[in-house]
Amino acid sequence: MKKKIKYLLFFCLLFMGAAEAHAARIDYWRSDSIKVMKLFRKAHREVRDSNYMLFFGRQLIGLPYVAKTLDQHKEEQLVVNLRQFDCTTLVETVLALSECMKRKTPDFTHFCKELALIRYRDGIVSYPTRQHYFTYWINQNVRKRLVTDLQGPVPPFTAKQLVSVNYMTTHPSAYPMLKMHPNWIGEIRKMEDSISGHTYRYIPKAALDNSALLRSTIHNGDIIVILTSKRGLDTSHIGIAVWHADGLHLLNASAIRHHVVEEPKLFRTYMMEHPTFTGIRVVRAI
Repeated sequence: MKKKIKYLLFFCLLFMGAAEAHAARIDYWRSDSIKVMKLFRKAHREVRDSNYMLFFGRQLIGLPYVAKTLDQHKEEQLVVNLRQFDCTTLVETVLALSECMKRKTPDFTHFCKELALIRYRDGIVSYPTRQHYFTYWINQNVRKRLVTDLQGPVPPFTAKQLVSVNYMTTHPSAYPMLKMHPNWIGEIRKMEDSISGHTYRYIPKAALDNSALLRSTIHNGDIIVILTSKRGLDTSHIGIAVWHADGLHLLNASAIRHHVVEEPKLFRTYMMEHPTFTGIRVVRAI
């Protein structure tokens, strides 16, 4: 096995609409940049329907689930890791790869740019600007015109979620970076306040059937956002929608199965097994 070398480099990332360049330190292995380019070449050869979200998601099946891969440094860096994922880094990586293909910029530099733009407010790499709450992530990436937040039709979007988040600021010891930098708690509280009190439509889990309505509403490759009833949180898990003949399934980095998997059980069954899961929001790459 070839020795893996870890690279820590300074890149100057130019972001769309930004007035100036932002210097960001990027943490990646050479194998990550090689894999990104291999995935781009494979997508160019094989994808004919432009559903890059589903294509790239499936290319990462089998890779291990590892939590907190973004929190390995004392100061924030842009972590590019195609060797292991949690649910959010999987979706962000797949979306960044997809954006590069759509924009006809399939190279590693542009991939890093897209990943930073997706993960951070205004693409500025710092812990306080990382989009920690997925409601905030959705709102910011809608503003950047990277995704669309589906809020209809009604039905199946028959329920409403009133967002009320404070988990990070009331449990800072659960977050390594906040524990090291308590002065950042105030900035995270501003993020929490910016989304708390807002209402969003969602599909209740009882409505996750194999109907023509749901099939026309949720598309292959859509981002599925699982909502939670746990106090202080807005979401519990995310993944990518995949339709099979028997109904909707979830492609995700699974903490239960310990790797990226296209879940064999029906998504409705998966949802019903978790009492704190209330339903889903649906986000679509533009």
